[in-house]
Amino acid sequence: MEPISETDLILNEDGSVYHLNLLPGDIADTIITVGDMDRVGEVSKYFDSIELKKGKREFITHTGRVGNKRITVISTGIGTDNIDIVLNELDALVNVDFASRLPKDQLRQLNIIRIGTSGAIHADIAVDSLLASSAAFGLDALGSFYEKEYNADQRNMVDAFIASFDPHNKIASYIASAGPLLINKLAEGIQQGITITSPGFYTPQGRQVRAKAAIPNLMEIITKFRFAGQRITNLEMETAGIYSLAKLLGHQAISFNVILANRALKKFSKQPALVMDKYISEIISRISDRL
Repeated sequence: MEPISETDLILNEDGSVYHLNLLPGDIADTIITVGDMDRVGEVSKYFDSIELKKGKREFITHTGRVGNKRITVISTGIGTDNIDIVLNELDALVNVDFASRLPKDQLRQLNIIRIGTSGAIHADIAVDSLLASSAAFGLDALGSFYEKEYNADQRNMVDAFIASFDPHNKIASYIASAGPLLINKLAEGIQQGITITSPGFYTPQGRQVRAKAAIPNLMEIITKFRFAGQRITNLEMETAGIYSLAKLLGHQAISFNVILANRALKKFSKQPALVMDKYISEIISRISDRL
């Protein structure tokens, strides 16, 4: 096997990985991802101790412990373009020998847990509730650049989803599922659903401000979609990328969505910071107790 080239995996002068500015020992096997840089501290304030704080660009990292459990929290920024950077560099930190530039013989599996905000698309999903993504459709382009392995149900589901759009407005989409270990251990008693990962916040999520939408009935299409008794529940901007790359790289992943908006009811949370803080605390407790 040829070593990974200096331009395929770029390292900084201190040996840290290029964008995240992290060394292999800086991260735990359990990693919480958040979009917002400021949310990193809102997570790590629940750690019993913090051993590391690093940052570069929008990627802020804290590593510490809750009891005996070592946990890392890192900000990804918004969108699957950043997820491509974060997931690949986290994997390289644990599964590539930086001296030889070769994959290690023994590969480590990370537990990647997203805590993010989202908007529900059905009236029965309450604002200020928590939803775990059992799977996610990606409307972004990231999935087109990586090989995918679908089982029959996934292949049929993504084909049915694409077919629900008008032939003149065909979209590319992919689907990826949560890691079975994490969905079983961490999501017990939490509502679940299929998430849409959009490549933007406004028109790609059916919002209308001034720019004219090419698919004006986007919200109607995704709200009506059903497959084998399943429905799409919410919209956000990272989950499908996390799930797809985690599976490809051999990691477990789960996305927790704090529902701050209900698009069907046109309602937004009155206390988003308090609601987010409540669920951060709950999720960290679940991680500490169950992983």
